[in-house]
Amino acid sequence: MTIYSQHPNRGKAQILATFRGPAGVVSSTITSVEDTALARPIVDALNRISACATVPVSVWDTRDDRHARYPREHLAALTDRTARADLLKGAHSLWYEQAKALLHEALTDLDEATAAVPPPVGKAIAAELVSEARGLDDAWVEYSEGISVPETENQRCWDFESPFVAFEGGVEGLSGEDRDRLNRMERGATAEKIRKGVTDMRLLLDAYRKSVNHQIMFLDEFTISDDPLGSNRYYLNVCAPRPSGEHGRHDWEVEIGQWDIDLDDPEHEDSTAHGDTVLRCARSTPPAIPEIVELLNRSGGRQEQLAVWAKTHVGEALAGTTFVVTKHFEE
Repeated sequence: MTIYSQHPNRGKAQILATFRGPAGVVSSTITSVEDTALARPIVDALNRISACATVPVSVWDTRDDRHARYPREHLAALTDRTARADLLKGAHSLWYEQAKALLHEALTDLDEATAAVPPPVGKAIAAELVSEARGLDDAWVEYSEGISVPETENQRCWDFESPFVAFEGGVEGLSGEDRDRLNRMERGATAEKIRKGVTDMRLLLDAYRKSVNHQIMFLDEFTISDDPLGSNRYYLNVCAPRPSGEHGRHDWEVEIGQWDIDLDDPEHEDSTAHGDTVLRCARSTPPAIPEIVELLNRSGGRQEQLAVWAKTHVGEALAGTTFVVTKHFEE
């Protein structure tokens, strides 16, 4: 329910919290650090924490025509380190569990950012998280149970369906469009398939975070892609099964494909590209996180590596990885 920013002041960088108060939008200084380089990752992490904490308690759970509220169990992790492990447990729904995983990531990033600042700054940041958690808790209880909270000068006001956070959540995966897409992915799935889907989604999120390949991207929550520029036009997809089983994908798959046109050629700038699968490595059991990280790191956003892998025969592993080709579409 808060938007964070930094502001230069007397040679330092102030970290500000902006929120709705009883009299309107107000800003207050949390702390100051030596320069913008120290402030930037703290502000970024705080904005993601606020968004991941606030949005789930500010929207309706409309899966399967229900009209329910999402849990607020994740709020405990803002002030209780022992509760952070719970952010990576549970299987309420794909979207809510993703929001919890993203909150865990943001809290971890905040720890790393505050490790570089003096202890008083860290204490001020911790106190800010307490204020954020308390404000959300109080507002939620008042809204849901009708228990009024005494108004204070620094009270943070909260409106259901109108969270005061950065850029519609400030985090990819929190928007209404993201929520609707994930809800569709679990439509018709059993509770066990949703539980398995949540586990697979967390696995991909963790591998994505740990990879040093900065060219990779999420096509959706169940597919990581490495689509480097280059005339060979190859791309790599790492795909987890989808809970609903749509598109017939029930296994884990590593796919190397090739675009039918050169995407770098200005002549094809307005053309519609079509990708054809060259080979596939399928397995019924999930790979370990280090296996995926190794694959993504070796791919490295390099067409040369993908071109070598594209020549791998059925029954052979992609060089340097544990992924064995189960089908080659050009043989």
